[in-house]
Amino acid sequence: MTRSREQTEQGFDFVLDVWQRRRWLALAVFAGAFSGVASLALSLPDLYRATTTVMVERQQVSEAFVRPMVTSELETRIQTIHKQVMSRARLSDIITRLNLYPELKGRVPMEGIAERMRRDVDFSLTGVDQTSGRAATIAFSLSYTGRDPVTVAEVANLLTGLHIEENSKSRERQAVRTTEFLRSQLTDVKNALDAQQQRVGRYKQQHNGELSEQVEPNLAALDRFNNQLRLNGEYQIRAMERRERLEHELAATAAVAQTPTTPAPDTPASQLAKLKEQMTELRRKYSDQYPDVIHLQQEISALEQSVHANTEVQTAVPADVGSKEAAASRASEQALHEVESQLQTLKAEEGMLRQVIATYEGRVENAPKRQEEFQQLTRDSDASKEQYETLLKRYEEAQLTESLEQGQNVEQFRVLDAAIPSGRPAAPNRLWLLGMGLVGSLALALAAVVAAEKLDTTFHSVEDLRAFARVPALATIRRISTTSDARSRRIRYALVTASVFAALVLIVVGARHLGLGNEQIVMMTARGRG
Repeated sequence: MTRSREQTEQGFDFVLDVWQRRRWLALAVFAGAFSGVASLALSLPDLYRATTTVMVERQQVSEAFVRPMVTSELETRIQTIHKQVMSRARLSDIITRLNLYPELKGRVPMEGIAERMRRDVDFSLTGVDQTSGRAATIAFSLSYTGRDPVTVAEVANLLTGLHIEENSKSRERQAVRTTEFLRSQLTDVKNALDAQQQRVGRYKQQHNGELSEQVEPNLAALDRFNNQLRLNGEYQIRAMERRERLEHELAATAAVAQTPTTPAPDTPASQLAKLKEQMTELRRKYSDQYPDVIHLQQEISALEQSVHANTEVQTAVPADVGSKEAAASRASEQALHEVESQLQTLKAEEGMLRQVIATYEGRVENAPKRQEEFQQLTRDSDASKEQYETLLKRYEEAQLTESLEQGQNVEQFRVLDAAIPSGRPAAPNRLWLLGMGLVGSLALALAAVVAAEKLDTTFHSVEDLRAFARVPALATIRRISTTSDARSRRIRYALVTASVFAALVLIVVGARHLGLGNEQIVMMTARGRG
């Protein structure tokens, strides 16, 4: 405890000794540094700041009804708009209109002045945290710093207005470009679809009857024509049988005319009775529209005419047997001629039916090939039709979105807090500068004292001499000042005082000259403090 107290007292005594020797140096360094800082702080210009807050209002119409065409991220779009507003052309127009930075005009090119204005503008986004961990932008702030508070507020509001105007124009331009692009795409797809549909129509017209959807009707028609061909064959057989009978009758008639004792063959009346019996049997099975019934009716009608003619002949000349046979022969010949004509008609119909059947068989055989070709044509047509319908839907949505963009019913920027002239300067903070200057001056004075002690090699006390030399000190002799020494000391003190005063004046004047109108130092100190 005693040793510690002695060490503390020795340290305190050492500090007092150093202070006694170096107090004027410390005071001079402190005064010079603090006076320079104070002069600089007091001479710096006042800078005012005006801030505008803009709220981003989301789309007012639900996206379930109208899909937005402007799909880029909001942050990226806002930054893009800010870059456009802060372009050299826009800033040059504002600088010229409001006569900003008059002290730089003529000395600095317009590009440099525009860059200076960019440094004076502060732009920041404000967002809220989402569940995904990413902040969603809901607003942004724009600040401008300058010397005149009214001009500063006007510039901030003007820049904000340009942001709002550029946002509306960019959204409208993008919506219009999207609509025009979709319109051109829709026209191209419509032309391609029309061309494909025309090719499909020409293909259908060229290969009509061979398409896949016509296979069933072709098979049904083929079956119907085959039935007609079968009936045609049956009709030909019956006609040939009838022809044989008529030929036999004619031969028998001729024989009777030559040989009276020869028994007569079957008469047309007996054939008519047989045909009527066949008609009765057919009507039991089929209707009157059945082809066999129709042909049999035709034969019966022909025989009835023949029988009627024979009856008239027999009635008119009952006694003349030769005339009767002649009339029967003529009736048989007429019936034979009709049968021959009917056979020719049936054969012609058979040929036509066989051609038609061959045509339908070819259609059925070509159906798979036509189906494959038709599918190739319709595949592109269906894809184009689907693409056309999709583009048409998007085009209608784009038109609706364009009308909404023009009516400002979608996402837009709304000024929440407009910039107003500030009554207090935003920078510099002179109290903070003076406080930091005070601390820095004290530190500089302490450093000067420490440096002086380190560089000073003289002995200031007997203890210093004893600690340095091994030879013991026998006695100490006090310095005896003479009149000349006192005069020299006073002159030295006066010169030092004058030098210190001149240095202080130079420091104050230089700091004031540096601080007058120097906004860069103000911005540097403001940013350093922030």
